[in-house]
Amino acid sequence: MPRVKRGIIAHKRREKVLKYTKGFRWGRKSKERAAKEALLHAWTHSFQGRKEKKRVYRQLWNVQISASSRAEGLSYSKLIAALKKKNVRLDRKILAELAKNEPIVFKKVVEFVK
Repeated sequence: MPRVKRGIIAHKRREKVLKYTKGFRWGRKSKERAAKEALLHAWTHSFQGRKEKKRVYRQLWNVQISASSRAEGLSYSKLIAALKKKNVRLDRKILAELAKNEPIVFKKVVEFVK
């Protein structure tokens, strides 16, 4: 009987696990058992991180809008309420971008809703 070489599928699986852990520290990038454990944690945290990133950015936009609107003589909450009342459909990301990079345009928006 001819010789049969085994382990091709298992080897591919191990290589795939190690491919995902590229850039990890210490043995977690090169040792299969440590790499699998690291991926279990990394993938759960990455899901949480994506959700957290949205919260953090929204907080940042709110602070930027608040600072710029106070310079124009309005509080953040009054500005947002006035925008809704006038039916201005700019979201917080765009308002923060305007406040930071285009203060003249932001001032015009505030004047419109006052």
